[in-house]
Amino acid sequence: MDRRVAFVTGASRGIGRAIAEKLASDGCHVVLVARSADRLEALAKEITDQGGSAEACPCDIGDGEALATAVTDAAERHGRFDILVNNAGITRDDLLLRMSDEAWDEVIHVNLRSAFVACRAAVRPMMRGRFGRIINVGSVSGVMGNPGQANYAAAKAGMIGFTKTIGKEFAGKGVTANVVAPGFIATDMTDALPDLVKEEATKRIPAKRFGTPEEIAHAVSFLASDGASYINGRVLAVDGGMTD
Repeated sequence: MDRRVAFVTGASRGIGRAIAEKLASDGCHVVLVARSADRLEALAKEITDQGGSAEACPCDIGDGEALATAVTDAAERHGRFDILVNNAGITRDDLLLRMSDEAWDEVIHVNLRSAFVACRAAVRPMMRGRFGRIINVGSVSGVMGNPGQANYAAAKAGMIGFTKTIGKEFAGKGVTANVVAPGFIATDMTDALPDLVKEEATKRIPAKRFGTPEEIAHAVSFLASDGASYINGRVLAVDGGMTD
């Protein structure tokens, strides 16, 4: 993994931050992508202070042109582009009968279209290098559904079909594509849930606890490694046994 270039979206906090830190500790140079320039700069400094290598790349992934340019520029700047982690996303939860067209379109646009845009831009430099690891961060909502998340579940389910397809298209070029599907993970988002909701969620998890961002990061790290070269088009649920 030494000095491979990894591009991680949503890297400023939560799961994305943990993924970026883990890939940096693996020896990658990590391009940190999110909207918050200040948070990215602070994280890049933390990583470099610890002996790793990282750079901040402020970008709104909802802006397809800006995202594609960020991917292309990173590949040109470093002469290679090895690992793409599409992690950033949003939620606009509501029951179907109350969900607006805007809430549907925004979630599909940011969560699914951004993965398409980033992957399309990334596969060319990956093919040139005869190596590529695409890891799309999905959700168990995209596997089993979740009330109040029709838009989010649809985007994550679409990501699974998309990933399986590109995995087949580029496997012969040394590029793999897989999905990591987190269950309930302890982040700022889940910390804001009412205690009753968290208690009910925990009852559904055989492990009887929420996962950690670091546990997701380790799964991503493995799929990005040489050891995962024959794993392609798969969905790895990291959910404490919640899904079948």
